[in-house]
Amino acid sequence: MSRTLQVTFDAHDPELLSRFWAAAMGYVNPPPPGRSVEPGQDVFELWHAFLAQVGVPEQEWNSASAAEDPDGGGPRLFFQRVPEGKTAKNRVHLDLRAAPGLEGEERMAALEAEAERLVALGATLVARHEPAPPLAHGHLVMADPEGNEFCLD
Repeated sequence: MSRTLQVTFDAHDPELLSRFWAAAMGYVNPPPPGRSVEPGQDVFELWHAFLAQVGVPEQEWNSASAAEDPDGGGPRLFFQRVPEGKTAKNRVHLDLRAAPGLEGEERMAALEAEAERLVALGATLVARHEPAPPLAHGHLVMADPEGNEFCLD
């Protein structure tokens, strides 16, 4: 029997990371139970109104958040607030497959274009690893807005 996968991030600001990863992955931030998001409506404003309505204290509103694949194929991403900051390199990281099937300069140009988009969303470019055929096709190391490393592959 197979299992589904949820990737959980410890975070200082779950809403910030949830917004970033939803935009990075083409995911959506799900609405509160029984609610739907209208075009142009901010899902987090909907969450804040919902949490206020059900009596959650405002200081707890940003304690957790999620991002989900709208097609249901990818893993759910969950972000939980923790008091401590990130202190070391991740032992597990995500690889965003931004240039499947591309090679050489065409591949690196596609990765650089995606890196520019992600930097505009709050990411940081950490390192560029050049192609070294036949085994290494080249990739970029990035960090999300809280410093969690990931690769554009």
